Amino acid sequence: MYGTSDTAYWQSEAIEWLPRILGAIAILIIAYVLARAAKWAIAKLVDRVPALQRHNAAEPGKTLGSLIGDIAFWLILLVGIMLALQPLGLTQVLDPVRRLTTDAFGFIDNIAGAGLLLFIGVVVGKIVRRIVEGSLIAANADEWVRKSGLVDGGSNASTTPAGTTTVTGKTSISRSVGLIVYFLVLFPFVIAALEALQIEAISGPATQTLQSSLDSIPNVFGALILLALGYFLGRVAKQAIEQILPSMGFDRAVNAMGISTGANTASRTVGAVVMIAILIFFAIKAAELLDSPIIALMLAQVLELGGRILLGTGIIIIGVLIARLVANVVRGAGREGWLPTILQWSTIALRVGIGLRAMG
Repeated sequence: MYGTSDTAYWQSEAIEWLPRILGAIAILIIAYVLARAAKWAIAKLVDRVPALQRHNAAEPGKTLGSLIGDIAFWLILLVGIMLALQPLGLTQVLDPVRRLTTDAFGFIDNIAGAGLLLFIGVVVGKIVRRIVEGSLIAANADEWVRKSGLVDGGSNASTTPAGTTTVTGKTSISRSVGLIVYFLVLFPFVIAALEALQIEAISGPATQTLQSSLDSIPNVFGALILLALGYFLGRVAKQAIEQILPSMGFDRAVNAMGISTGANTASRTVGAVVMIAILIFFAIKAAELLDSPIIALMLAQVLELGGRILLGTGIIIIGVLIARLVANVVRGAGREGWLPTILQWSTIALRVGIGLRAMG
């Protein structure tokens, strides 16, 4: 009796489980075939795109299409295993994997959206960059900027048959402006792509950083304009001083006093000092615009110290002139010996003390 019941039990179990097992095996075979087909199709499709024809540096011979195809193969095979376990009643075993797979497939939409936004941003940025570069080159902006003295004229330039100068060196203003415009256009798309990922731990800080950088761009441009304006005004003031002072006999007067200014003339030295003072003044305003009070305070202290040094130096120079004048007057009165020398060096010592006090 027990033998008959055991046989009936195993027959009923076989009738119940054999179709499930065969169904699971069939699902696995179909999933494997579909995974292989998807891997081959994706690899061929991706490798046909010129922009995606790249090889993996870690595995020579592996293309980007084959790598994406491998990912698709294992994803489809994982889905097939989960489907094959359902007829066997073992879905609870892979519940964590199922939830992870569901979340992963749900996150693919976010990745695709972020990737699409980045792709659009790159394309739009490149188009705008080409338009800006072409417009500036057509307007011969590089030559105008070089003539203004704001940049060094050492870049390589070539002239087209139409007479337009095209700058090909590293100091091309057209390319620099085009690159800046490219990143300005790309910034909002990067922020939107990070928000599309919906990962607060990553997108939150990154978005705040990019947004703060984007908000500070007007101040940065304003600071750059101030620095460029200061440099331009400083050069104009320097050139004006170098032309006006020599015509007034300033260089001859300084040379007659026996004061040496080195290789440069006295007017050039004064012009350089004025230019540096103007640059520091505009740098202070640029630092204030960038909300950098520490830098602005440091530059203000440098400007104040420079003014004190110039004031003290002027007092000492005037003292030297007065000392020579007094000594010459005493000698002209027929006083020889130590008296003119004592008067001269006493006056110089007094003026040096006053000058050092003025310098602080």
